[in-house]
Amino acid sequence: MKIASIILSIIALGFIGFNVTKLDFNNLFQGDSMVAIITILTALCAIILLQILRISKRIDTLSKQKRNA
Repeated sequence: MKIASIILSIIALGFIGFNVTKLDFNNLFQGDSMVAIITILTALCAIILLQILRISKRIDTLSKQKRNA
């Protein structure tokens, strides 16, 4: 699970990097720039969700260890 979330985070970072190159700062909210902004925000949300999942799995394993001890 940890490896999958790391790989998906790297893919999301790749999407962010690619879409930053598509931004036209003169017309930021028109055409391809708007699509790039939406994709960047979506990738950031995916990274945040993956971090929440990783932290919740860590909390789950710690709580199981405390129950068994």
